[in-house]
Amino acid sequence: MQSPNGKTGGHKETAAAGAGAPAAPSNFLRHVIESDLAQGTYDGRRWGGSPGDGPHHQAGMPDPARIRTRFPPEPNGYLHIGHAKSIWLNFELAKEYGGVCHLRFDDTNPEKEEQEYVDSIREMVAWLGYDTELPDAPAPESSACALPRFQKHEYFASDYFDFMYRAAEYLVTAGHAYVDEQTPEQMRANRGDFGRPGIDSPFRSRTPEENLTRLREMKDGRLPDGAAVLRAKIDMASPNINLRDPALYRIRRATHHNTGDRWCIYPMYTFAHPIEDALEQITHSICTLEFEDQRPFYDWLMQRLIEGGLLVAPPPHQYEFARLNVTHVITSKRKLRQLVEEGHVDGWDDPRMPTLAGLRRRGYTPEALKLFCERSGTTKTGGAWTEYAALEAALRDTLDPVAPRAMAVLQPLKLEITNWDAAMGAGHLEPCTAPVNPHDEAAGLRRFSFGRELWIEREDFMEVPEKGYRRLYPPHTNAAGQPVEGNKVRLKYGYVVQCTGFEKDADGRVAKVLAEVLPDTKSGTPGADSVKVKGVIGWVGVHDAVPAQIRLYERLFAAEQPGTADDVTEELNPGSLQVVSGYIEPGLRDAPAGASYQFERLGYFVVDPGTGADSMAVFNRTSGLKDSWGK
Repeated sequence: MQSPNGKTGGHKETAAAGAGAPAAPSNFLRHVIESDLAQGTYDGRRWGGSPGDGPHHQAGMPDPARIRTRFPPEPNGYLHIGHAKSIWLNFELAKEYGGVCHLRFDDTNPEKEEQEYVDSIREMVAWLGYDTELPDAPAPESSACALPRFQKHEYFASDYFDFMYRAAEYLVTAGHAYVDEQTPEQMRANRGDFGRPGIDSPFRSRTPEENLTRLREMKDGRLPDGAAVLRAKIDMASPNINLRDPALYRIRRATHHNTGDRWCIYPMYTFAHPIEDALEQITHSICTLEFEDQRPFYDWLMQRLIEGGLLVAPPPHQYEFARLNVTHVITSKRKLRQLVEEGHVDGWDDPRMPTLAGLRRRGYTPEALKLFCERSGTTKTGGAWTEYAALEAALRDTLDPVAPRAMAVLQPLKLEITNWDAAMGAGHLEPCTAPVNPHDEAAGLRRFSFGRELWIEREDFMEVPEKGYRRLYPPHTNAAGQPVEGNKVRLKYGYVVQCTGFEKDADGRVAKVLAEVLPDTKSGTPGADSVKVKGVIGWVGVHDAVPAQIRLYERLFAAEQPGTADDVTEELNPGSLQVVSGYIEPGLRDAPAGASYQFERLGYFVVDPGTGADSMAVFNRTSGLKDSWGK
């Protein structure tokens, strides 16, 4: 992580680090948490009481968690790479300081939220390795508790709708809120802008009694959708537009995935979010910088509810960090949904999508994403972009030590060893071995065989070689009129061969490369170094090759900082997917779905989860062995 100035901070022992434990890089959030722990800011918190009889903080047991953080997604789409940063930050900080992180669904917008998204969010948080099981507190005795889901640290904003409505009625009776019946257009016009103060609503002077009656009519369904909103009464001349009487409740007749048709009014996110934090005893409410201007309202609401006896001090505090911006990536759920619904991608888990489901299908691992999040830093300053290459680098750094190796040919060209039968015996297959992983001797050896016909990459042969080309080319006459013999290369883990010629098909395309084997040059034998070569190429034997479909993915967006065009589809990379039919070595015949491999010289690939037992294996390219975008 990084310090607030964006530079890598010095390492120091944290309050949670034990003797001899590796120190974590410092950042401003760690400083805040350590200061609060040292001062005992939240030591008086209680856990497990009932809000039905007053502030739930005042009942129950002392909170066993030193801090509480939360990851609060809205279930209106699939999680993306930006969410991974928030998940990692909140869960890791809680774990580091002996705390707990809550998974909370901010489901206050029933028109866009679905159970499918709830399920996918749960799945992705678990896939990243974060557990929401609840080992630290017994279930409360009172059935009226505002925290009803006590089997997990998993909560829903909709669990608190009753409490939120009570809070709304209190604000109305205390003169801190009113029902506004202006049209949306009138409210927008009267809100003002950065250079012009807002204008008070003509409904702002209603008495608390009148507002309470109207609010209850809203709740009871006696007003049509859009006819009125409940607004906080703060300051229409505030330089912070978010304090110009923000909306608290609106009328929406929509079936909610959790509460059904019980409610026809729903709280706004900015009203619901602070209350959720308070009811869940969150200590450090960590948001991205776009919520910074909302913090004054967050604090205003907490103070009003403490004054009314609905909550007790100290309230949670909101802290903001710079969101994760990655080049060639869009993280707007609205725009990602457009790509899905219009068929530009194959669903939310398309391997080109920046969703966590897509990244998993692409072959990214939780370890790679966590390393990427850590390397990207945690700062207070926004606007910076992290190179997409850094994401791929984190993937390579985590997969290289553990990924099994294999040989594959993606653009097959047949190589025939014309003297094989004479030199080695008709029909002979020479056993070859290679390490499963060169970093892990205990992983053992892979086994395959070398025969008369092999598949090689088409790019490993050139009819007329360019300067510096070290792979296969036939005998020819160079530009100076001098004869040049066919080149010698080593077929990795096998023999040295020398190119003698080639054959073309009826369309004039090279269909076969011809070569002769040098019999005493097999890798691992005393004669392996008898012939010096400058080129080494991969291969798969025709006799035991496993056919496979290979999906070559590139970045979904060609634009370095996409999202500026009116139509996001104008920024798509037309070459983001190429599907080829290739061959893989025989040991991968039964490779399980989700297994990652390094195809030697080619990159990292993963078995697509859609691969069936009776169908051709499908491999998705996760990343090349080095960044080559735009080169």
